[in-house]
Amino acid sequence: MKMASTIVLVITIFIITITVAVTVTPIPTTLDGPFEPVTRRFDSSLRMGSDDLPMTDPRLTKNVTSNFPEQIALAISSPTSMWVSWVTGDAQIGLNVTPVDPASIKSEVWYGKESGKYTSVAKGDSLVYSQLYPFEGLWNYTSGIIHHVKLKGLEPGTRYYYKCGDSSIPAMSQEHVFETFPKPSPNNYPSRIAVIGDLGLTSNSSSTIDHLTYNDPSMILMVGDLTYANQYLTTGGKGASCFSCAFPDAPIRETYQPRWDGWGRFMEHLTSKVPMMVIEGNHEIEPQVDGVTFKSYLTRFAVPAEESGSKSNLYYSFDAGGIHFIMLGAYADYNSTGAQFSWLKQDLESFDRSVTPWLVAAWHPPWYNSYASHYQEFECMRMEMESLLYKYGVDIVFNGHVHAYERMNRVYNYTLDKCGPVYIIVGDGGNIEKVDVDHADDPGKCPSPGDNVPEIGPICHLNFSSGPAKGNFCWSKQPEWSAFRESSFGHGILEVVNSTYALWTWHRNQDNYKEDAVGDQIYIVRQPELCLNDSKSQSQSQQLPTHQRSSFSTASGRLYQDFSILSQTLGVLFIFGLYSQVTWN
Repeated sequence: MKMASTIVLVITIFIITITVAVTVTPIPTTLDGPFEPVTRRFDSSLRMGSDDLPMTDPRLTKNVTSNFPEQIALAISSPTSMWVSWVTGDAQIGLNVTPVDPASIKSEVWYGKESGKYTSVAKGDSLVYSQLYPFEGLWNYTSGIIHHVKLKGLEPGTRYYYKCGDSSIPAMSQEHVFETFPKPSPNNYPSRIAVIGDLGLTSNSSSTIDHLTYNDPSMILMVGDLTYANQYLTTGGKGASCFSCAFPDAPIRETYQPRWDGWGRFMEHLTSKVPMMVIEGNHEIEPQVDGVTFKSYLTRFAVPAEESGSKSNLYYSFDAGGIHFIMLGAYADYNSTGAQFSWLKQDLESFDRSVTPWLVAAWHPPWYNSYASHYQEFECMRMEMESLLYKYGVDIVFNGHVHAYERMNRVYNYTLDKCGPVYIIVGDGGNIEKVDVDHADDPGKCPSPGDNVPEIGPICHLNFSSGPAKGNFCWSKQPEWSAFRESSFGHGILEVVNSTYALWTWHRNQDNYKEDAVGDQIYIVRQPELCLNDSKSQSQSQQLPTHQRSSFSTASGRLYQDFSILSQTLGVLFIFGLYSQVTWN
């Protein structure tokens, strides 16, 4: 008995020691940087990509009848209002299509604070759009009826139950539920913000969404390239467009618009309960013969453009608790004399950091990117806007476009700068174009200045004028401003702790999400006293709570709680073992 109790005691002490050692492993912070560049190469045991899910996949097919709502999605309008969007009826595709009357189906949302008790009704707008190809052999498309309704007068931090549809038919949806964000304040933040880009509709996309769903986000930030509908012919087939082959200079590219409907169904289980805030990517351009662009994107998604003073749905801003988000349009005019720049300047001048301390920006193509793909593609935009964003102290920038992951050291004008933003590329959602694996600094992989040309906008490239890459277009090694890069699919989670600390965690698809695996993790730390001179922009620095300093304070905090419980349990076992040892002796 003495031997058994001794063994129990030793094992207990060992487990407690290991547990404590693991839980106190510190998470790095940006204050520890700049970091030495790290590259994690593509795992050759994985597939670089996968095909799109077929339109017959149950997740993409219509599962409601007649004019019942589908593709239900939420979007933030203001701290006290929420957009609800959905689609009714059937889209048409073929040589001859006739748009339906959008007024034939009403746009209503019933909502209230208790399940089944709807104390308010809101009404909104309905519309349809057409994607037309007036050429022999190409199919045209006209959408079902797309509805947008704004729910006003909502209370912050409150759960609401809702149904949407047309009660006169009747054709109302099942009940859904969402929770409004807390009131904008330096002490209030959303629990978890998921950040993804370049998602598509592949099996890799499905894995990304499965992982993301497990992390239970309170909001989704989608940084462009949603459906990749423009990878298809108008008939739904793949391959080169015969029209584009015959007329390569024509301002048109075929698309298969039903992929948009499939994507809306694919995402509904998430977007019907948490808001998804989107910004356009190059795959949303979808030009038509008459010069119209972004028709599907602009029709399907409600964004708070008007609420934020923007005259275009291609760029806007919004608040989520104590975070002010700026969503910029890289495929709209970004010239310093243009409307977007003027709007951006006014938005930056008017937002109050004493209320929303965090300033986060997002747009599709990155300015800082060490991959060969899209390298220096948007130098023109950087040269026009970077100094303005730096002046007002943008804390974090999220981009997509590059189909891999990369996190930068704080940087400004290609120079390490402790007051520069942390740029993060999350174009690793899993789309059909596969993962990017080549870096511009790899031997023989440096692209020529004319290789990466934006689909819309001017062309600017530069050779570096100083530093290790002076006189060259590419670095000969991983740039010093690139902290970490990896060619894997995945998603990120942003958790703002207080007005000073925010935890960023990147999750890889190949990891077991039920084990809370982490691909990259860092605390992004604001330093307003050092970097912001405007008294209006100041916010009092706060400390990081002790229990959140370990590397297992991951996305949902589940592991920290689990280890706390384990430690308490083992503590009891330790005391019991010690008591038994003394008693039996």
